[in-house]
Amino acid sequence: MAPRVVIQTQDFDLGAEIAALRAADKRVGAVCSFIGTVRDRNDGLNVSVLELEHYPGMTEKSIEGMIDEAMKRFDIFAARVIHRIGPLKPLDQIVLVAVTSAHRGESFQACEFLMDYLKTQAPFWKKEQTPDGARWVDARVSDDAALAKWGIVASNG
Repeated sequence: MAPRVVIQTQDFDLGAEIAALRAADKRVGAVCSFIGTVRDRNDGLNVSVLELEHYPGMTEKSIEGMIDEAMKRFDIFAARVIHRIGPLKPLDQIVLVAVTSAHRGESFQACEFLMDYLKTQAPFWKKEQTPDGARWVDARVSDDAALAKWGIVASNG
């Protein structure tokens, strides 16, 4: 069985990841996935490179804990999170969240829950290269509000 959380520099194949997540599980009636990609603009500035750093071990443990929480909150069978690190360019895939369940509603909710968590609580540090130089990216207030709807207070501020 593939690990639920993978942090890697290389790209991922959505089709292969979904096939592995639902392989031989006849209970699965729904698969929900989210892929985040690198944008070429942020806060009005062009972004040529987004560089991600993480704390090995701590990052995986944090995301594993949130998958455990999703498994408690929603009637889901499996979840997988792949997050890339290192330098990434616009259009590159950066994150995959995929969830299986018997019905779509649970998969959609669990996928959104996990993504809201990743945006604010997972220990990643993002630095953008812009025409004005490098700058670190902070979590947005809107991301904190998205997490709050699940009853979780952001611990990044």
